[in-house]
Amino acid sequence: MTTGLPNFSTGYADVNGTKLYYEIAGTGTPLIFVHGFSLDHRMWDDQISAFTDSYRVVRYDVRGFGQSADVPTDPYSYPADLLGLMDALNIEKAHLVGLSMGGAIVVDFTTDYPDRVLSLTPVDAPLGGMDWTTDFPARMGAAAALANESGIEAALKPWLEDPLLAPAMANTDCAPALKEIIGDYTGWHWTSGAKGLSGDTPTIQLLDKISVPTLVVVGEHDLADFHGAADIMEANIPGARKVIVSGVGHMSNMEDPTGFNTLLAEFLSEIA
Repeated sequence: MTTGLPNFSTGYADVNGTKLYYEIAGTGTPLIFVHGFSLDHRMWDDQISAFTDSYRVVRYDVRGFGQSADVPTDPYSYPADLLGLMDALNIEKAHLVGLSMGGAIVVDFTTDYPDRVLSLTPVDAPLGGMDWTTDFPARMGAAAALANESGIEAALKPWLEDPLLAPAMANTDCAPALKEIIGDYTGWHWTSGAKGLSGDTPTIQLLDKISVPTLVVVGEHDLADFHGAADIMEANIPGARKVIVSGVGHMSNMEDPTGFNTLLAEFLSEIA
């Protein structure tokens, strides 16, 4: 998907004691995509090719995922890692888009470093401090336990079959890529014992401090918890607008890339 992209380059940024793999292409205002759990930068293939004509697009592998898998086990902060990457790439401010875990990262980043954000687009994202109404956290815990007991391959099989991913896995256009990406996950976050740091105040209590234009995206068939989180963000982030992407589940950008790209492009154009 990177063949022929304008000004395309790759590299590793030294960030907070680790190296983060990144890809960058295009020119213009920076637009950064942050992937979800057990995924990597490849989940944004249809976005990097669509937005490089208008933006300086950056996608990267979060600590422990993809090509950023050689990491220490010291406590870490995903928002601080993103800040370090932006500094390494000389990006003062950027539009931020993140899916699921990546959505939580960009929301947390916006509350921690508000002066570095131009706009915020959390997609199918949870919130720090939210109350879960389903057993999804328990299923995540079971996957981690299985990875430690029987190995990562044993854990990835039920993970791919989890209701969270069912709509995407039933989508013949995106299922092969999704299966390949998740199949490459090392399981570092399940087995290393490394701990992610969080702020003293749960993110859910800081949403009213966000002042940048915000588009909250959630798939029609995503789990109830993620719809609940989207409702909370719409209600508590000043001026936030929520959009439900019809016919898709948790992987909105991969299940309906054309619809997702149109939605994001319109939002970015409106606030330009």
